Amino acid sequence: MTREDAWALANDWVAAWNAHDLERILAHYDDAVVLTSPVAAQLLGTPDGKVVGRANLRAYFQRGLEAYPALHFQLEDVLWGIQSVVLYYTNQKGTRTGELMELNADGRVARVVAHYNA
Repeated sequence: MTREDAWALANDWVAAWNAHDLERILAHYDDAVVLTSPVAAQLLGTPDGKVVGRANLRAYFQRGLEAYPALHFQLEDVLWGIQSVVLYYTNQKGTRTGELMELNADGRVARVVAHYNA
């Protein structure tokens, strides 16, 4: 992972979300992805906030896009590691989010841990 790779992934990820293009969003994720998020806990009513597998991720993201039709992200910063990135962005309500994304060998997101300021 290079700085340029990290920013390219982040910019494409944000553009996919801002277009509300579910297929383009999901293209970033591994089939066996595990996402952990307080928003997932809230929307899905699961205390651990885990979404496991791309099919379940599709359902969760679809629900999120329906629940927030004005959803829009503004990328603020990107941090990169060996096989991971942290995307730092704000949404249409001004909520700041940091998402740690661990990538598989193909560059797809295998694990996500989301953090929010509100």
